[in-house]
Amino acid sequence: MNMENIIETRNLTKIYKRYVKKEGIGGSIASLFKREYIEKEAVGGMDLQIGKGEFVGLIGKNGAGKTTLIKMLTGIIAPTSGEISVLGYYPNDMKNAFKKRYAVVMGQKSQLFFELTVNDILRLFKEIYEISEKDFQRNKAYFTELFGVRELMDVQVRTLSLGERMKMELIVALLHDPEVLFLDEPTIGLDVVASGQIRKFLKEINEEKRTTILLTSHYMEDIRTLCERCVVINQGKKIFDGKTEELFGEEEPAAVMERLCGGPESMESGPEAESGKSESEGVRTDENA
Repeated sequence: MNMENIIETRNLTKIYKRYVKKEGIGGSIASLFKREYIEKEAVGGMDLQIGKGEFVGLIGKNGAGKTTLIKMLTGIIAPTSGEISVLGYYPNDMKNAFKKRYAVVMGQKSQLFFELTVNDILRLFKEIYEISEKDFQRNKAYFTELFGVRELMDVQVRTLSLGERMKMELIVALLHDPEVLFLDEPTIGLDVVASGQIRKFLKEINEEKRTTILLTSHYMEDIRTLCERCVVINQGKKIFDGKTEELFGEEEPAAVMERLCGGPESMESGPEAESGKSESEGVRTDENA
């Protein structure tokens, strides 16, 4: 592996085995004696190299293999075959030294504790990542100022709007100065203003801290604004890897996906396409938390 690359894979493959059973009681009884499986290749022969400080967009149709790839890169699942290196580690070994050097933010899965205040959550993650008090206070001050959330630090997470909560997700993820940040749909459900703020913050973090970022998103405004490089995956295979401007040009996102993947894809130009959703829809109260 090339040590100049933060992320590198060679012929990376993940195959899932799925149990299938015929309908009815007869099928259930038969399965007790002989189980049948089908195999699904989620990622196949993936070669990928990402250097330090790159901001790379990972896009493709639903079920293309994006999330499976992210899970292998973060050690959540092991590959079936091939080589994989992230920061010089085999991710699935899940060594503590490796886990302290990357972070993951998923737009639909929260790592926050809704009953705690933001300050209490940050203090909890300080202990988890064994951050020194000096570094903790420095990073907390930096991100509090960057995200403009000073007045929210002593309130319960359950009372935050969706946009405010996503800012806190990013602060928690970046608190320990990760070298690599994996983002899975970080602006999903956010309104235009909140989405623009999140993009601004991510761009600043990438430029100022040289954090390597791999972003998956169906919002093409995220990809076009943030990512100079784009990787397109279809049916587990990499079908494009190059400059974002070369990928899209003047074409509509749906037309690009149809041309590359053989069918239209629900890729939006921006969060405003989400039926007018706003941050207020993300507010949690004691009644609906």
